[in-house]
Amino acid sequence: MSFGVLYVDDEINNLNSFKAAFRRDFDIYTAQSAREGRKVLDTNEIGVIITDQRMPGMTGIEFLESILPVYPDTIRILLTGFSDMNAVMDAINRGQVYKYLVKPWQNDELKLYIQNALEIYHLRRENKDLAQKLHQANLQLAQLNKQKQ
Repeated sequence: MSFGVLYVDDEINNLNSFKAAFRRDFDIYTAQSAREGRKVLDTNEIGVIITDQRMPGMTGIEFLESILPVYPDTIRILLTGFSDMNAVMDAINRGQVYKYLVKPWQNDELKLYIQNALEIYHLRRENKDLAQKLHQANLQLAQLNKQKQ
């Protein structure tokens, strides 16, 4: 199964550059606002979210924090044109960010981070599935033990 990569940025040129750079390697979705990004998340299987920090209406950190309860396994990457240490610490503490990168990004570096993030997402999903199967097997075993008594 292939998981999508969502890039949220209010600058259309950045969205177009991102899509052009990575569309051959990943299933790319883009959104020009946090609201649009949420709609993409609600209708697609997204493994990695990359968001710009400085956007009108809602910052990248606020967006990542807002989706955390609903999409806790999605891997989050924050991109910004500014190296703001407070934003970095906020991102790590509030949005549980996997990576923090400064624009302009380097395609090879970002591609590697996306590949690693997708692998982590896949492993998280697999782990949850296995934990669920183990739970079901334990319930069935408990049921069988009851029947034998």
